[in-house]
Amino acid sequence: MPAPNSISSDKLVRLIALAGSPRILDLRIDPAVVIPGSVFALAADGVEAAIDEPVVVVDDDGSSAAAAEAAILRSDGVPAEILEGGFSTWRDAGLPTVSLAHLPPRHPDGRTWWVTRARPKVDRIACPWLIRRFVDPHARFLFVGTGDVLGVAAHEQAEPFDVSDERVFWSHRGERCTFDIMVEAFGLGTHEPLMRLAAIVRGADTDRLDVAPEAAGLLAISLGLSRSHGDDHKQLEAGMAIYDALYRWCRDARGEKHNWSSHQPTKAKSAEVSA
Repeated sequence: MPAPNSISSDKLVRLIALAGSPRILDLRIDPAVVIPGSVFALAADGVEAAIDEPVVVVDDDGSSAAAAEAAILRSDGVPAEILEGGFSTWRDAGLPTVSLAHLPPRHPDGRTWWVTRARPKVDRIACPWLIRRFVDPHARFLFVGTGDVLGVAAHEQAEPFDVSDERVFWSHRGERCTFDIMVEAFGLGTHEPLMRLAAIVRGADTDRLDVAPEAAGLLAISLGLSRSHGDDHKQLEAGMAIYDALYRWCRDARGEKHNWSSHQPTKAKSAEVSA
C-alpha cells in the first residue's frame, strides 16, 4: 500500500513537462542529474519563496527528509507529496532525467537568464519552451537586436542562444538546430516524445520540411504567431501552448485518427439511444 501523501514514479512521469504539472522540489545538495522541471531548496529572496501550486518533494530515497519538508508545506496550506523511493527509484526505473552540466549559473532571483534575438520564429520559441518545461520552470528570457545579444549576455550574465557565432554554445551545428543541441546537452536524447518533437522543430527551422510531415504545419503556425504578436514575450507565452500541444501529441496522441466519422457514435449506440 502506498505511503500517505506520496506519489509513485509511474504516476509522476505522466505529469512532468505539462503546463499544470506539480512543482518538483529537489532537496538534494548540488545534484548533477534531476527529474525534469525540478526546482531546489527554498530561498527567502528567490522565486521559490512563495508556493501556490501542488508540490512533489524529492530526496535521495524517499526518507524522512522529504516527509518532513512535505509535512511543513502542508502545514502552510500547500498540497505536498513525496516521491516514493526518491530520486534513486526514478533513476533505476530509467525515467527521463535532465543533466545540469551545461546549466548556466542562477541569478540572485533564483532563475537562469537567457538572451536571444528579437522577433522569434521557431527555435527561439521552442528552446524557451524546452527550458521552462524540463530545465528551469522560472527561466527569464531577454529578446534584443541581433547585434546586441552578446553585449547584453555579458552585461546581464545571461546565456546567449540561437545566435550565429562560434563563441555561442547553444546554436546550430551542421544540420541540427539549437533545439536539437539543447535536447542532447541536457541529457534528454533518449526521451522519445522529445526526439519526435525535435525532428518537427528541425524541419520547420531549417527549411527541411521533408524531415517530418508536421514541420510544414509548425512553420505556418510559427510565422502566423510572429505576425500576430508585436511583443516577443506575449508571443512566447502564446507559443508555450503550441509546444505543449505538440509535445502531448508526440507523447501519446500520434495514433489517434480524426475525420468526419471517427468521433461519431456507432450505429449500435445510436440505436440504443433512440430506443
